[in-house]
Amino acid sequence: MADALSVIPASVLRNLSDKLYEKRKNAALEIEGILKQLASAGDHDKISAVINLLAKEFTYSALSNHRKGGLIGLAAATVALSSEAAQHLEQIVPPVLNSLSDQDSRVRYYACEALYNIAKIVRGDFIIFFNQIFDALCKLSADSDPNVQSAAHLLDRLVKDIVTESDQFSIEEFIPLLRERMNVLNPYVRQFLVGWITVLDSVPDIDMLGFLPDFLDGLFNMLSDSSHEIRQQADSALSEFLQEIKNSPSVDYGRMTEILVQRAASPDEFTRLTAITWINEFVKLGGDQLVPYYADILGAILPCISDKEEKIRVVARETNEELRSIKADPAEGFDIGAILSIARRQLDSEWEATRIEALHWISTLLDRHRAEVLCFLNDIFDTLLKALSDSSDEVVLLVLDIHACIAQDPPHFRQLVVFLVHNFRVDHSLLERRGALIIRRLCVLLDAERVYRELSTILEGEADLDFACIMVQALNLILLTSSELSELRELLKQSLGNAAGKDLFVSLYASWCHSPMAIISLCLLAQTYQHASSVIQSLVEEDINVKFLVQLDKMIRLLETPVFTYLRLQLLEPGRHLWLLKVLYGLLMLLPQQSAAFKILRTRLKTVPLYSFNGDKLKRASSGNSYNQNLHYSGSQIIEDGGINQDNGNLHKGINFASRLQQFQQMQQQHRMLEKSHAQARKCTKKEGPEAVESQRPSTSSRRGPG
Repeated sequence: MADALSVIPASVLRNLSDKLYEKRKNAALEIEGILKQLASAGDHDKISAVINLLAKEFTYSALSNHRKGGLIGLAAATVALSSEAAQHLEQIVPPVLNSLSDQDSRVRYYACEALYNIAKIVRGDFIIFFNQIFDALCKLSADSDPNVQSAAHLLDRLVKDIVTESDQFSIEEFIPLLRERMNVLNPYVRQFLVGWITVLDSVPDIDMLGFLPDFLDGLFNMLSDSSHEIRQQADSALSEFLQEIKNSPSVDYGRMTEILVQRAASPDEFTRLTAITWINEFVKLGGDQLVPYYADILGAILPCISDKEEKIRVVARETNEELRSIKADPAEGFDIGAILSIARRQLDSEWEATRIEALHWISTLLDRHRAEVLCFLNDIFDTLLKALSDSSDEVVLLVLDIHACIAQDPPHFRQLVVFLVHNFRVDHSLLERRGALIIRRLCVLLDAERVYRELSTILEGEADLDFACIMVQALNLILLTSSELSELRELLKQSLGNAAGKDLFVSLYASWCHSPMAIISLCLLAQTYQHASSVIQSLVEEDINVKFLVQLDKMIRLLETPVFTYLRLQLLEPGRHLWLLKVLYGLLMLLPQQSAAFKILRTRLKTVPLYSFNGDKLKRASSGNSYNQNLHYSGSQIIEDGGINQDNGNLHKGINFASRLQQFQQMQQQHRMLEKSHAQARKCTKKEGPEAVESQRPSTSSRRGPG
């Protein structure tokens, strides 16, 4: 201290702390001259003493004018020392850096000015303080005083120039500081940071691309800034980096992919679009590097396929197709389970397009990696079954395609049909809304006979009789009306003359017993008319209820459809098909006379001719005549179910109709008992209602009248 005081006159030190800027400036010029002389003499001890005096007695003083004087003095000292200033920077710079955070805005301003002048002199030697200077400038960029901000901007530009020309700058040391600042929300700080990222990226010797994962998320964060200028700057920086990625032979896609996947779900539209665009490029460029991230990428793409913004939807669809076209192998890290998990979750999406693409992925994986997918079947099967209740027909059809693919294996086929029946049981609305669509599609994909046989086997032992009846009626209606089941109907028509048809008839009969009308329809389809007549005759009073009449009405209308054209044509030969006539008249007798179905059937029966076409008179089929009477057909005889028993023998003798009738009657008896129990339960419930309460009130044997 004594050495410094002996070198610097007291008047100069006094003026250095004066409130007037001019006096402080003149004092600094005098100090500059003194230090130049000391530098020429090589007296660095005294130089250090002077710098130490300026720092401790002035820049760290409690008085603001002293601090201002100390800052201008340190800048003057640096100018004086010129090329020799580098060896004293450890003394000069720290006090100035400390003043950048001074409470007095004027002190902060002079600190910026002093640091600017120091940096101009020492240039590259200044780099050792870069991180501290960057940290200070980051704060000053958002300073409340516009003059300080302006001074900080000048200093910032100079520091950028120094860094770009220096070979001492350490990007490795700088990146942690940058990463720490990237999530700051202040717009001035954001502009400051983007500016530095852009400048450093422009320096050929600095590999900013290699450190992009460290600050990529921060740049994406700025895309949703309220300031248009900041969004534009961030977008420009990102576009430049994406171009560099395209041209670079080595890129760390993994870490950046994790960031992009998160940003693809951003509530900000511009951020989503930018993220999905980057993902699109990554899928095209990444190759094997991206294999472990396919599930994450798919999780980002699928929701964007249904984005409200068309640009995002277009890029997402393109990316999805690109990703699906890549044939990755599990041995390369392709995680099938993870992909299936993503697809399964997206089946719960509210957007139809997303659900459809999720199903396409499951279908693709089944096609390429069937064995591996089946290992995860328990994880996705319930979700796929639930998807059968989807509001979209396209989704339901795709789900059925997947189910059919899975069900190629017999155990899975059985599991599918069992679960399907279970779903119909717990959700009757599904059967009403989607039953026909589901059953018809499965019949196309998995062979109608196989599907119907399995359904019949399951329903035969169904404990819920009411559901079994409803299900059988639905299956029967599909059988009679769907074009997809035409071959099955043709096979059933041959039940009396074909072993396969007979076997199918017997197989369906067991479950069709749950519904009288279903059995009668099946018999009409199989042309087992005498048995149909026996079924009608076996019906009792309890069977003829509203539900029965509704089903009967439907069947009478079905008789007028093309499916039963063969039956109506058989009425042209009433002599050969007397049992058919008896069935139709039996149905007519069951119908209320005022019903539309009664009028339809009666009108049809009125058109039945009374004479055969071979010219011989046909006896009228009166109620007293036997249906087994011989008719005028050469070499032929009427047989029990309306067919012709030719010389080759009775081909339908394998069907034990007596046993079938007993089977039907036993099943109907179970239904009657169930209905009685339901009626009893309703009766008990009714008794427990208001009437029961009324009956529990105290009653009086007599009431007094008025007077």
